Amino acid sequence: MDSGSDSPLYLGLDFSTQQLKVVAIDGDLNVVHQNYLQFDSELPEFRTQGGVYLHMDRLTVTSPVLMWVKALDLLLDKMKKEGFDFSRVRALSGSGQQHGSVFWRTGASQTLSHLHPDQNLHQLLQDSFSVLDSPVWMDSSTSFQCQNLEVATGGALRLAQRFTGNQICKLYQSRSARFWCTERISLVSSFAASLFLGGFASIDYSDGSGMNLLDIRTKRWSEVCLEATAPHLGRLLGLPVPSTSVLGPVSNYFVHRYGFSEKCSVVAFTGDNPASLAGMRLQQGDMAVSLGTSDTVFLSIQEPRPALEGHIFCNPVDLEAYMALLCFKNGSLTRERIRNQCSGGTWKHFSATLRETSPGNNGNIGFYFDSQEITPPASGVHRFDSDNFEVSHWSPQVELRALVEGQFLSRRLHAERLGYSITAGTRVLATGGASSNRELLQVLADVFSAPVYTMDLSNSACLGSAYRALHGLVAESGVSFFDVVKKAPEPQLVATPDPAAMQVYDQMLRRVAQLEDRVLQKNRT
Repeated sequence: MDSGSDSPLYLGLDFSTQQLKVVAIDGDLNVVHQNYLQFDSELPEFRTQGGVYLHMDRLTVTSPVLMWVKALDLLLDKMKKEGFDFSRVRALSGSGQQHGSVFWRTGASQTLSHLHPDQNLHQLLQDSFSVLDSPVWMDSSTSFQCQNLEVATGGALRLAQRFTGNQICKLYQSRSARFWCTERISLVSSFAASLFLGGFASIDYSDGSGMNLLDIRTKRWSEVCLEATAPHLGRLLGLPVPSTSVLGPVSNYFVHRYGFSEKCSVVAFTGDNPASLAGMRLQQGDMAVSLGTSDTVFLSIQEPRPALEGHIFCNPVDLEAYMALLCFKNGSLTRERIRNQCSGGTWKHFSATLRETSPGNNGNIGFYFDSQEITPPASGVHRFDSDNFEVSHWSPQVELRALVEGQFLSRRLHAERLGYSITAGTRVLATGGASSNRELLQVLADVFSAPVYTMDLSNSACLGSAYRALHGLVAESGVSFFDVVKKAPEPQLVATPDPAAMQVYDQMLRRVAQLEDRVLQKNRT
């Protein structure tokens, strides 16, 4: 970063599952600073694995909220030591892993508004949470609460267990004392914004859509859902706000401790998937595939088409639009497990195996659900040979290719069930940590029968947050998000589909649908 310059900067942060990341851009959308902090390795005292605790029931998954707070301390300290000039930051925004909830203890608002700059945040806020281990998106322990909410709302909606409303209901029913000493309930995104704001930040429309509580058409909390979840919930959540809202200036704590300007604005934080949509500047006809801890498939749409598969959210950059999302829990962590098991623990050997094996994998198809999957709702590892007989093991080469093909075919299958169609102009935009692996992206292009593009930066949620910080300053005047980001670099073409492979995968897709049904039936018995 040019320390001699005084041009404005815009900061984007991402509180993801495994790490905290930050990107700074200038007014021309150039990235001038990037940084990160890995939870497991740099905060070993919290003893997380992949940034989370997997509880004994293997359904409950949480993260220590003070780990996120301490991560922010350490990341900003790291930036300060590297000479980052916080006084140039005119606006900041951020994102958080979706659906996770943070429960602030009564009195926390008073603490937030009187933070002493001589101390770290994690020291100042150590007594500010009524629940120290926050439920996160990987949690699948609320089937009872989901069933009750389905009854209350008048239909078998198959509500997502990881969604926040069900987690709140579980806390109220199982640990009521903790619930009654709670002053405010935040999402991970609004919790992070609260740290910068020095007060409780409002939940934005887009991330609020992932709670099973928001009416996405009226953009208000559903009274039926609130009443079915927990008492006085509307007061505990506060009113939701447009995702482009400026919440206020950064708190004096950050002004005095790090040198932020008193005029630095905090723009509403949102979910990591909505922020990725912003980072990729997703347009009509494009499909985005985020390859991270979870894999997601999403796109921007004008009319919501809610279905039993997938989810519809308010669009974070266009108040008149929506975004559709499919989430798959078993993403990079499963790929890493198979990499370690089948290719000596290196991505180089992983990629070589993909290059050396043939599309279609000689008819072998695998389903790898290390954790209870979201789409489809199944668990376990299931291997099928070319005659659709289930087998117990394969060679490392077959295993590795079966994983990658099985994951991407599943993504396509469920996207098409939501009504998505691949047209001549369709582009697949890949993001997330695995989007740097060209061999992986070639399989993605072949499976989806569409060219694959990537951004220069894998951390699209971070970049999208920085873009949103810049847009938030002018959004109220009617300037569109796409006008603000038109100078951003175009995505780069990295893989084009092989016509022969496309035919193979079109045929395999029908088998995947049939075999997935068998897996689901097996899981039910």
